[in-house]
Amino acid sequence: MGGIATKKLSSLQNILTRKYPGVECSEFGDSIRLEGTLDDWETIVRCGKFAAKGGFRAVINDVKLKDFTAPPMRTPAVKDSALHGLTPDVLVIGGGVIGCSIARELSRWQLKVLLVDKEDDVAMHASSRNDGMIHPGIASHPGTLRGEYNVRGNAMYTQICKDLSVPFERWGNLILYREHRFGAAARFLFAYREKALGVPGKHLNRRQLEAVEPNITKEAVGAFEFPSSGILSPYKLTVALAENAVENGVQISLNTVVTGMDTEHGAITAVHTNRGTVRPRAVVNAAGCFCDSVADMAGDRFFSIHPRKGECCILDKDAGPLSQRSMGLIGLAAAFSASKGGGIMRTIDGNVLVGPDAYEQPLREDFSTHKDHMDMVMDKHLPLINGFNRGQVVAYFAGVRAPTYEEEFIIEGSARVQNLVHAAGIQSPGLASAPAIAEEIAKLTLGRLGGKILPNERFNPVRNASPVMSKLSLSQKQELITKNPEYGVVVCRCEGISKGEIRAAARSPLPATGLDAVKRRVRPGMGRCQGGFCSPLVAEILQEEGVETITKKGAGSELFVGNLGQEVRSDD
Repeated sequence: MGGIATKKLSSLQNILTRKYPGVECSEFGDSIRLEGTLDDWETIVRCGKFAAKGGFRAVINDVKLKDFTAPPMRTPAVKDSALHGLTPDVLVIGGGVIGCSIARELSRWQLKVLLVDKEDDVAMHASSRNDGMIHPGIASHPGTLRGEYNVRGNAMYTQICKDLSVPFERWGNLILYREHRFGAAARFLFAYREKALGVPGKHLNRRQLEAVEPNITKEAVGAFEFPSSGILSPYKLTVALAENAVENGVQISLNTVVTGMDTEHGAITAVHTNRGTVRPRAVVNAAGCFCDSVADMAGDRFFSIHPRKGECCILDKDAGPLSQRSMGLIGLAAAFSASKGGGIMRTIDGNVLVGPDAYEQPLREDFSTHKDHMDMVMDKHLPLINGFNRGQVVAYFAGVRAPTYEEEFIIEGSARVQNLVHAAGIQSPGLASAPAIAEEIAKLTLGRLGGKILPNERFNPVRNASPVMSKLSLSQKQELITKNPEYGVVVCRCEGISKGEIRAAARSPLPATGLDAVKRRVRPGMGRCQGGFCSPLVAEILQEEGVETITKKGAGSELFVGNLGQEVRSDD
């Protein structure tokens, strides 16, 4: 350790001893490692964030929470040798929007690409548990990767969504304020960021605000509008990316968890999974909340993830026409915070999303919702639009983000492992940044592979999408039903989803095999009755398609114990 590093370490330890008694720090490569025990999780996170200001590369926070043992990562029950012996050029770990974007981008080249995810579908974690907003980039600090990739990614979405047949609209985003002094101060902040980041925006006074949002709360005296902000369905996008990747030659293996890695001479030589051992030439770490665990398997854990949870609610479609844009009412402090504070948003499907809140917790797979959080979310955001009320709520959900203590993306090739590339710490605005991140990760991966890699001349960016009845004209519907009468059989009354659409989801390049998987693709069960009417019909169609075990959301949520006429043991 050099003299300057020794002095920094000693200074940090002295402060930690005063502020967080019992916490010890040590140098770990060019990162700082924290160890010890503290009484509550929020204090552990504050300690990690404080250490992140110490001038080291990153923080490895190994401080333990007193009297707490984290539950093990949920893993699939399946165990076979389906992947054993495979030698892909690239193994992508993680089937969220980042992993699927990367896999599709890599399919532009003549490479054997394998993507694995431990769930029974893609987009099962943060990529189906966010608000679907393609942020304009104004919330990110200039000079950060989050700001750079947000703005770059945002600009790419118009073409990507056209190619993938994913509905996308740039309805714009409003940052509302209730005090004129906030507006005056924020003008300078946003003017600086608009210029530094290249994000167009404009100020709206109260009269102008009412013209674009007639039902806006009287508390808002003005707003800043950012028209490049967009909205889409994050899970439909992720599925579309995965399907197009498969169409272009990528292999996707679900119910596949990485359990360990072998390294030799500074390179990964084998990756062990519950479905056998694969020997990739390069590995991309896009494992979300578990990306630090994957880095650890490869001997390259130089950062830590602290899970940040957010809870939201969804309003029925009758609330949709009351607002036109996404918006939030914030104070000046929120402009400098790691989280944007939530708000309301008219979704691409016509509902309204309210939230999320944001709080730290030690659990990486806790998607439960709680009344006190929902009460706070609704009390804070429902009053923004006159006409919103709690009776319009049809569903609740929660998601968990994967921030580092530096609150920054990690988009780089490993400094220790020559064939490992990290797409880690991807929190908000990760969805907006995904296409740009994928481009950069693909470039880094090609560099790590070395040699001359030829373009995939058969690459087709346009997904072969199935018809969506709600988007067709009457004559188009009649023509389609004439060709396939199942498109005229309505299964989901709330959303108007036909039997033909559900069967197409079950036969897609990445087949839907459970109720929620079908719901993520074509929406049966997302209306006011939340699947009360259509779920048995969807299950029947999946059975007709040969799905042997029908679940709600993967293993542990099986819907049936046997067929009528078969003997069912009482202890089953």
